[in-house]
Amino acid sequence: MEQFIIIILLLFLVVLAIGIIFLKDLLIAIILLSIYSLIAAAIFIVMDAVDVAFTEAAVGAGISTILLLGALRFIRKDAC
Repeated sequence: MEQFIIIILLLFLVVLAIGIIFLKDLLIAIILLSIYSLIAAAIFIVMDAVDVAFTEAAVGAGISTILLLGALRFIRKDAC
């Protein structure tokens, strides 16, 4: 059962990665990247690596998303 959950989560990761690559809207790409990090954290939880999952959720989904949104704000301000 654990292998099945990991395979499903990995398929979600592949779909999200393909979506991130082909998107034109940067805001949606940042949101999908945050979801990608949360799913990666879920995979780490299933594999009993809770400390790594916590770090992935904090850095990957938290800090990186905030930094990318801040950078996007500067890009959009200059483009207008």
